Amino acid sequence: MKNFVTTIFVFVVQFIFAQNVYLTKVEKTNENTDKFLYHIKEEINEALFLGEIEVQGFSKDDAAVFSQIYKKAKEIGANSFSLIPFETIDGSSRKFDAAHYKLKLYYLPSDKLSNEEGNLYVFASSSKDQKISINRKDYILSPRTYLKILLVSGEVYTISTKKLLGSTIKIQKNSKNSDQYYQVSSARLGNSAQNDGTLHLKSGDIVGLEKSFAQFLKTIYQQTK
Repeated sequence: MKNFVTTIFVFVVQFIFAQNVYLTKVEKTNENTDKFLYHIKEEINEALFLGEIEVQGFSKDDAAVFSQIYKKAKEIGANSFSLIPFETIDGSSRKFDAAHYKLKLYYLPSDKLSNEEGNLYVFASSSKDQKISINRKDYILSPRTYLKILLVSGEVYTISTKKLLGSTIKIQKNSKNSDQYYQVSSARLGNSAQNDGTLHLKSGDIVGLEKSFAQFLKTIYQQTK
């Protein structure tokens, strides 16, 4: 009986705190084969409004949440989105709440998307502080925050997790002037590069992010200075 009550309690807790993604409004649908879903500013005149998505409940698994948002956006042919700010009683914008927010979905021709500036974005994880070093300058990224670095052409940037078994990468501003996105993760076990079946401990990792997912994180995370 005790085990049964415990199981029910765990189920109820998981249900209450589960994150749900709903397609709450469909204005119209659009046919396109675009694989991306980029963030845009709402005031872009050429953007065709298609619908709205509402996210309810908090989750630390941002990749899983974005996967649901992406699938629903593609159901109506969207390739871009913007955040709908909630307002307080006095009409000012309310602080972003990761447990409840809405997104507008659009279709925007690729040639109308804003140009990138060739910046570096480094995202923390969703749950732990992350200490990193960029060109020997230390930063501490709180959970659900990101750091923006303005890259200078010709300069090499060394990013390190500053741990004995952590990762270090070197990057430069690329010729296409496109932004670069990375996320710092905490300790983990991974397979060896030789695929010999052994596991290796990494005390910190730096992984590149796909642009659509990175721009989603930039929308729901807070920039740190």
